[in-house]
Amino acid sequence: MPDLARRLAVARGDELADVVVEGGKVFSAFTREWLETEIAICDGYVAGLGEYAGKEVVHARGKYVVPGFVDAHMHLESSKLLVDEFARLVLPLGTTTVVADPHEIANVLGTDGVHWLADLADEVPLDIYFMASSCVPASKFESPRRALTAGDLEGLLARRRVIGLAEMMNYPGVIAGDPHELEKLALRSSHVDGHAPGVLGKELQAYAAAGIGSDHELSTLEEGRERLRAGMWVLIREASAARNLEALVPLVEEFGPGRLAFCTDDREPEHIAAEGHMNSIVCAAVEQGVAVEDALVMATLNPALWHGLGHLGALAPGFQADLLLLPDLESFEPELVLKRGQPVEEIPRPDVPDWVKNTVRVQSVANNDFQIPWEGGKARVIGLIEGQIVTEALEEELKIDDGLAVADPSRDLAKIAVVERHLGTGRIGLGFVRGFGSQRGAIASTIAHDAHNIVVVGVDDGDMARAVQRLAELGGGLCVIADRGVQAELPLPVAGLLSDAPLADVVKGSEACVAAAEALGCTFPAPFQMMAFLALSVVPKLKITDRGLIDVDRFQLVSLETD
Repeated sequence: MPDLARRLAVARGDELADVVVEGGKVFSAFTREWLETEIAICDGYVAGLGEYAGKEVVHARGKYVVPGFVDAHMHLESSKLLVDEFARLVLPLGTTTVVADPHEIANVLGTDGVHWLADLADEVPLDIYFMASSCVPASKFESPRRALTAGDLEGLLARRRVIGLAEMMNYPGVIAGDPHELEKLALRSSHVDGHAPGVLGKELQAYAAAGIGSDHELSTLEEGRERLRAGMWVLIREASAARNLEALVPLVEEFGPGRLAFCTDDREPEHIAAEGHMNSIVCAAVEQGVAVEDALVMATLNPALWHGLGHLGALAPGFQADLLLLPDLESFEPELVLKRGQPVEEIPRPDVPDWVKNTVRVQSVANNDFQIPWEGGKARVIGLIEGQIVTEALEEELKIDDGLAVADPSRDLAKIAVVERHLGTGRIGLGFVRGFGSQRGAIASTIAHDAHNIVVVGVDDGDMARAVQRLAELGGGLCVIADRGVQAELPLPVAGLLSDAPLADVVKGSEACVAAAEALGCTFPAPFQMMAFLALSVVPKLKITDRGLIDVDRFQLVSLETD
């Protein structure tokens, strides 16, 4: 705990500050002004703004001084990096705090995995706060290793850095008053994040009435307006696969930046390395006409306000001294990042215990496991939508070969399968998907939101089987197969979700997998992340799990054959 008496002495000018940042234009997140003032820092906190003397001086002349960026909602596991490597990646980009939902690792390793991840987070300078994962599984149609109970969540909420209840994805259950979901909402929690794509009208009123205070799963102005009018926070997402900023920025002009915040949700490591993190969202928002001051508020103060992090998100007395020196207000690339008033030092590598590895348990699979007997007629087909994780529910005639429904690359119809990988049940859900563009081979991953079974898309049953076998051999990851041979792969041995390798190796492997998928004819951007979301049974319209096809609007299992 900082020495309050000393901080007050520095604020009064009776003692020297540890650090004084002088000469810059300081952004006030409260008034959206630029102040020509100095910042006095004591024990990692801002003691005061004004004219001060310090033991150390940071010269910011000609620079813009802004608070560190706060990511309102994200999943560490989507970066494929352990927390130390993630911190090395995003801190220089200006992200100094993230609020993470660890439901990816929770689906694979249960509460033990969440506690392990939270322990690792305590060892890095990046501030990582967690929300207790409310939906493991996301719905009754998904198969995690073990479901989390209300008691499990209560235990997680007792941790210091677990600050609320994570996205309530089973929105049909909440709206219908499902006792299991209401039990979770009754837990002692300061606030609850939401997840209700496409929900409007009285259903949204019921969802908000349950005490759910935010949503990041919206893609239209109508959804945004209704959520704001219902008193909810709108977390504007710019992920790798789901990019909603352009559609939602008019809300800022219409209503102002209040109750609006930015989040990254799921960003691939190569996306962050190439384009940036929260800084890239601020940059894109300004390019799309948002005032610089509004964009900065939505990336700093507002996410801190929503999450009750009263010591973050601003440069003012009593706030943690997380600040960025920006050379301009166009690129938003920091020249210097101070975390608690100091440059970030070397971050140690953690030890990875064996128990978080070797999580891929599947029965042996062969070509015939992916065969679909078919007599003719129309079938339900998942239709991809670029820039969104919602899908279309299409109806298509399938190509038949010797009594079996097969992929038809000429019409961009590939097979998709989800293979249960936690308990080795042998359960496989089979279907078809349009939009990847693949002409041969198969791509597969153990990242399949949110239960994280194996998802594989291909035009050849044998390549699909080989892809599943290869992921089992790797202990999880991504792979691309053609003619039964491995074209590219990225091992993710930690829970089948994370690499224990350095960033450069992960980015290289991830880029190689995307390039290999493109060589098979795949034209869809971020194909592995898109494929991962096809297994998420709480995002409309048609999805697939190891239990089969899910009509999300009707919230029920449906057959491949149309009604």
